[in-house]
Amino acid sequence: MDAERAREFLLTLPQVCETKQWGENLVFWTGDKAIGGKMFCLLNLDAQGGVISFAAGQERFYELVEREGLFPAPYFARIFWIAAEGWGSLRNAEWEEVLRAAHEIVYGKLPKRVKETLELPVRAREKLIRERRTFLAERTAAGKVTTAEKKVAVKARKPRKN
Repeated sequence: MDAERAREFLLTLPQVCETKQWGENLVFWTGDKAIGGKMFCLLNLDAQGGVISFAAGQERFYELVEREGLFPAPYFARIFWIAAEGWGSLRNAEWEEVLRAAHEIVYGKLPKRVKETLELPVRAREKLIRERRTFLAERTAAGKVTTAEKKVAVKARKPRKN
């Protein structure tokens, strides 16, 4: 397995979305992030700190960290994520098994309303996601203005020291 083959496999899983975040990382989500989807796998394209991290679940976590080349994922170990130093840590069939399991673990933890949204017909779901992204972008833009305005107002109220 390598990053490209892993990416191709991950995109075949149901309801998977991909984003590029935190530098050179591909993040795979069960459901779109805009509607409350959750990430289940992270491919590190620059390979610092491991080549891949994924949700292992509490049951498999301790078993997997005993294997050569697998270790608790930095920042995510508390939620039972595993990271791999290299692609040789598992055979291709094992990679597919643990990545499919990561997807299922995270999907199982999604709130009911997110699962209901994911079950909508494709066009309706895509429309909802577009609307949600627009709303979030507008809210973020308004929030930045509001924060900046608050800072100016606070500075204006502070008495000057002579």
